Amino acid sequence: MATSGAVGEGYSGLNGIVSETEHKIMTDLPAELLEYILCFPVLKHVDICNVSCSCKRLHDVCHGRGKVWGHQYKLRWPRLQKHYRQNECCDWLKEYRTRHTVGLQIRRTVVSISKRFFTEVPCVGQVLGDSFAEIESLGAPEHFCEDELLSILNSDRRKSLTLKYYAKKILYFLRQQNILRSLKMFLEQPAEQQSALEGAVLVDQYCNPLADVSLDGISSQLEEITDKVKKMLRMKNSSHPSLRVTQGDCFAVEDFELERQVVVALNAVLYEQLQYKGNECDYYNPLNSYIHQVLLRRTGIPISLSVLYMTLARKLGVQLEPVNFPNHFLLRWCQHQRGSGDIYDFVYIDAFGKGKQLTAKECEYLIGHQVTADYYSAISTTEVLLRMVGNLLNIGKRGISSLREGNEKSYQLLRDSLDLYLTINPDNVQYLLLQARLYFHLGIWPEKVLDILQHIQALDPSQHGAVGYLVQHTLEHIQHKKQPVEPEVKRRSAAEHVEVQYSVGLIMKHKRSGYNCVIYGWDPKCTMSQEWITTMRVHQLSSGANQPFYNVLVQDGTCRYAAQENLEPHSAPLEIAHPEVGRYFSEFHDSHYVANEELQTRYPEDMAETLGTVRDLYHRLTPSSGQASGQQESPKGPGGSSQDQKSQENKEAMPL
Repeated sequence: MATSGAVGEGYSGLNGIVSETEHKIMTDLPAELLEYILCFPVLKHVDICNVSCSCKRLHDVCHGRGKVWGHQYKLRWPRLQKHYRQNECCDWLKEYRTRHTVGLQIRRTVVSISKRFFTEVPCVGQVLGDSFAEIESLGAPEHFCEDELLSILNSDRRKSLTLKYYAKKILYFLRQQNILRSLKMFLEQPAEQQSALEGAVLVDQYCNPLADVSLDGISSQLEEITDKVKKMLRMKNSSHPSLRVTQGDCFAVEDFELERQVVVALNAVLYEQLQYKGNECDYYNPLNSYIHQVLLRRTGIPISLSVLYMTLARKLGVQLEPVNFPNHFLLRWCQHQRGSGDIYDFVYIDAFGKGKQLTAKECEYLIGHQVTADYYSAISTTEVLLRMVGNLLNIGKRGISSLREGNEKSYQLLRDSLDLYLTINPDNVQYLLLQARLYFHLGIWPEKVLDILQHIQALDPSQHGAVGYLVQHTLEHIQHKKQPVEPEVKRRSAAEHVEVQYSVGLIMKHKRSGYNCVIYGWDPKCTMSQEWITTMRVHQLSSGANQPFYNVLVQDGTCRYAAQENLEPHSAPLEIAHPEVGRYFSEFHDSHYVANEELQTRYPEDMAETLGTVRDLYHRLTPSSGQASGQQESPKGPGGSSQDQKSQENKEAMPL
């Protein structure tokens, strides 16, 4: 950009006399006009740096607190604008430099994780913990880190898959750490100031850290429902005091008949107009416990629907209390003097049962047996959260024990719910021991396992037997880690691999089941145990176990171990929507996946084979109509080596 030279030249004549030529240069322009020019969208930060170095005048125009650098900052990182007040004056050049530096460091960190994560599977927690420390050491605002991670995730959908895979894990970890801090602050508040809704939102956020869930968003949806109830209430009683309540008011209806009118209107709106209901058909789906999903799907379980119902009632001036009734969470509504301890002075509301009102005796019919009066008592918000998290914990355990598809989600749910439960109740020995066993079973973060076990021993010395066993084997695991085994390298040119027809990165179709998948590893023969081979009836295959088997990521999110005779190249290759794709592949290239550096190290000759197959096959592929014989394979956890596969067979192997 020129900063000198004539802006305009001209001659003016008067009585035949020609005036001197007038010269104007760019720097003579007013500062406001220069700022306007330098804020053109085509100019990047490098251009502004060059301009500001050309002369003192332009250097002053491009000062750090001016419009030019403010424009550059907002243009490059628009998501960050919500963190600044409108027309806020700050050192935009400093902000720009800091954000730029954070971005470079974040990308270096994410790239470095791939090598560590791939070779130390599955020590996820420790690896991400180290990365978190590296990011924190930058001393930059947390939203800078998150913005860079989101920039990575929002880049070209088919490229940088490995970078996105680890960026997503770091973002998951960072958000969960922030939510845990918020939960701890929430628990430090006086009990009377704790809102069951806010606690439920924190639980929801922790289990779904990448979802757009906020207390403000949930509250806004509840206000819309409240307005509908008020509209219904106005039709019955236009002078009802609840109609005068505005958002945020603390208000309680004192007259029982007025309370009854609110409850009737609430039931009519929630269950008749909006069609909310208890999810009897899919009761153990964790979505039933997440408040944003309850509002979206209009269904839930007793406790989540009770939190919703109780919050709406309180907004309209009716004080309901949560009751930790066994097997069926309830609300109670006092019919007499407040503060009564007599269980017969209350009506019990079943939010799961469309707001049905029950007597104390009728409550027992819900569970089929009698209970003591203690079970009819009101409980605190903390106890509500423990019950809610306990439900999620049991769903996680249920999913793992049933060995159904989506097993990895069950492990993640169990880990998340244990984190939450132990944040609320850190000295629960039963769940501390479960957390230690879970981490030990998954082989993750052995140092943290030792910390947990030490805490258990201090709380309950009688657990020394279980603690001692886990300590011994955890120390052995740590010692084993100090002597890492080099990953097995499989070359197609080796004589023992001559029968391997397919290569990593190819999109395949299962001949019998019809599912789509991508190959991320192979063995020249089946490497599973004899028990697994027998259970899966591998002997019914025409070539039995004596044929190549492939590790595949399946479109439905499972990981399987497929026999060669059951696979064929896909006639119309397509992307495989599997959460682990980025761990093994860097890019989807129209007809195949490109193995990342780590996978290519294990299968150094496969990418050339894949490219050759793509050239030779896909433009003139005639799908085979042959039928696969024998029993198909079972799901199997991702891992590039036979050792990884064997370590997961007990938890993931199952027939379709």
